[in-house]
Amino acid sequence: MNNKRIAIFASGSGSNAENIYNYFKENGGAEVSLILCNKADAYVLERAKRLGIESMVFTAQQIENGEILSILKDKGIDFIVLAGYLKKIPDDIIAAYPDKIVNIHPSLLPKYGGKGMYGMRVHEAVKASGDDVSGITIHYLNDRYDEGSVIFQKTCPVLPTDTPEEIATKVHALEYQYYPQVIAELLV
Repeated sequence: MNNKRIAIFASGSGSNAENIYNYFKENGGAEVSLILCNKADAYVLERAKRLGIESMVFTAQQIENGEILSILKDKGIDFIVLAGYLKKIPDDIIAAYPDKIVNIHPSLLPKYGGKGMYGMRVHEAVKASGDDVSGITIHYLNDRYDEGSVIFQKTCPVLPTDTPEEIATKVHALEYQYYPQVIAELLV
């Protein structure tokens, strides 16, 4: 059986992208074939270069006019993973990949989701709320921020003494442990 070809959309450092790449390199079943990034200075591009993964920086016009969808199709991409990608994916890509685009969010959706809720903003909101748990949500993508069908959630405790940075560390550990595994299960 041929490996599934994964494209990862990322905007930042790319630690989740590298973790996913390493998981499939070790376990098989899929390969990270392409990293797409909307920021020319994002560290994920350095990671892609070091790992030998084809990468591309694209403009808002290129994703909006269908050029990125054409590239995904031309490269035989089977599955799309968002890993720290902060922009909305256009409807044409969502329609072309039904239930084949997943995102990870650093909270237990529907709490602390939606436009503008990402990274430390989420962990600061969790801390401010006094919640005693946080976690991750892996979900399918739809046309609204963080509202696609939930696939998987995992919790971690939040202690009264935890800082937002400490909450982030706990949440990242869950991301690294579970995101590649859930993707692998979805590809079977």
